[in-house]
Order: sequence, then structure tokens, then C-alpha cells
Amino acid sequence: MELIKQLVEIPSPSGNTQEIIRFVEDELGGLGLEMKRNHKGALLVTIQGEDQSRHRMLTAHVDALGAMVKEVKGNGRLRLSMIGGFRWNAVEGENCKIETSSGKIYTGTILMHQTSVHVYKDAGEAKRDEVNIEVRIDEKVRNDEEVRALGIEVGDFVSFDPRAEITDSGFIKSRHLDDKASVAMLMKLIRHIRSEGITLPYTTHFLISNNEEIGYGGNSNIPAETVEYLAVDMGAIGDGQSTDEYTVSICAKDSSGPYHYGLRKHLVRLAEENGLDYKVDIYPYYGSDASAAIRAGFDIVHGLIGAGIDSSHAYERTHESSILHTETLLWHYVRSSMVDA
Repeated sequence: MELIKQLVEIPSPSGNTQEIIRFVEDELGGLGLEMKRNHKGALLVTIQGEDQSRHRMLTAHVDALGAMVKEVKGNGRLRLSMIGGFRWNAVEGENCKIETSSGKIYTGTILMHQTSVHVYKDAGEAKRDEVNIEVRIDEKVRNDEEVRALGIEVGDFVSFDPRAEITDSGFIKSRHLDDKASVAMLMKLIRHIRSEGITLPYTTHFLISNNEEIGYGGNSNIPAETVEYLAVDMGAIGDGQSTDEYTVSICAKDSSGPYHYGLRKHLVRLAEENGLDYKVDIYPYYGSDASAAIRAGFDIVHGLIGAGIDSSHAYERTHESSILHTETLLWHYVRSSMVDA
């Protein structure tokens, strides 16, 4: 839980993930791992197994939702362009950071232009969109020239304050649990395998991807020997969903279509054999690194599991029991036999 908190507090909107990839590298350093970055900036970790002719790959992504400066407005505020799929109302009132191309950081708040109810009659009804949403910078600026004098320009990245909190009742609530909770689980799994001197049945790759929120994070650098590909991402919660915050969610289908039936049944069987609480679910408006890999044309068996995350792409929350059941299923999965295609 503390590692998840550390991860969500590192700004990493898609396209600007160098700092968090470096953090993961440093945390896994000294374990004698094969690690390299691909050209997209993602991190690939490999652990050799008994069978080196057939490989597995597990992936989770460090990139998060965010924004980019679209326009420096004449009133000294910033117009934004979204990075990733969220709704403007989900970030209205949120504190943020603006990172200039020189690396300087400024803070601000994301607000409606028509925020003051004492001035704007339509403050509650005005459309929450990129025309009306703007960033109020925490600097003494009154026009676009004064903003530009700070070094802020079009194309600068804007990250959202995660407001991470771990409660005494076992919840963690924060932005960007999608998918930094999964990254933390893979990091813990890698550490455990190395510290216990465990030999896996198959050579296993761990891809910490960095472009999932924009659709192509895990669609490359998949070794030709890879047979199974498991994405570890969030389980979506809402009306009509079986996923909750206390179990591991096993995805049967998302917007890309069904996941591999044999692998799904294998994951269910592992959960049942080991007394894990799980839910099988369908995520209607969802895609993963695994579905991106399938679309890229890789001949793989693909699956998707994750902790149940409430209020996805907004101020999210999950419980430690969901984290526990998910990471335990991962532990049993990497030591299990492959499924038949």
C-alpha cells in the first residue's frame, strides 16, 4: 500500500513518464535482473525460467491521465487538452502541476471559467468542456505575456494532484490507482521471486508500459517466444458490474472482445484452488495492454486481471483485500503450467 502511494505521487501523464520509470528501475536495482528500456521509454524486466522456449509476459502501466497546455489565454489562465479518456467534471476543482520544457514546476487549480456563483448565473449549468475549463496558475499573472515570462507554453504537461490517502479501514483512495496499484504488485512479485531464489517454470517478462492510456503501451517488444500475455490493470466497478473493491477481477471481455477463454478458465481455477475471492466480469468501455498487443498482430494467449477500482478515471479507491487477492493470484499464476491454445 505504501509503495502504491509512492507511485501515485510521482507525476507521470502519458508522454512524460521518465521520472517514474527511473523510480521503478532504482527500486528493482541490485536484484540481478535483466532490465532494459525500449525506444518508447517503457521498462522490460526478464527472469529466466526452466523452459526458455516458451515465454510469458505480464504487464502493468505507469502512465496516467493528465493534460497538456493547449493555449495560454489572454486572462493569464491556461486552456487544456486531455491526455487519456476522462471527463472534465472528474478533475474540476483539482490542484495540478504544470511542468515547463525546462523542467520548472508551477502549481495551479483546474476550474470552470464560470466558477463564481456571484458573477455567473450559469455557473452550475455551463458545459464542462475544454472551452470552459481552465487552469488558474498560482503565480501573479494577469495576461498571456506574464504567463509566458514564467516559461509556460503550449505543449507543457499538466498532472493532477493524486490526493493519496491510506485509511485505517484498509482503503487506499487516490487518483491514478489505474494502474499504479498493478505496477506495485508486479514490483513486489519480482522482488519476492528474486529474494526467495525461486525458479519459474517459464522465462517470464515484466513490461512496465508507459503509453497504455493512449492505446499503444504494450503492443511492442514482445519476444517471439511469448505464448501467454497477462495484463494487470484495474477491474471496473459500477452498475451491472460484478467487480468490487474486495476481490480480484478476472476479465472475460472488454470493448476489444473476449479474452482467451482457456486462460480465463485457468485463472479462475487457480483462484478457486487457492481459496481466493474473485469475480469474473465484462468491462464495456475498456481496453488494455493485452488487447493492444492482439490488435498489433501478436500470436499470443491473452488475459486480464486486476484489483477492483471504484470511480475509475476520477478519484479512485480500492481495498487492501482486493490488492491481496490479486497479487496472490499473480503469484500462483507465474508458477503454474501454461494453458493449451
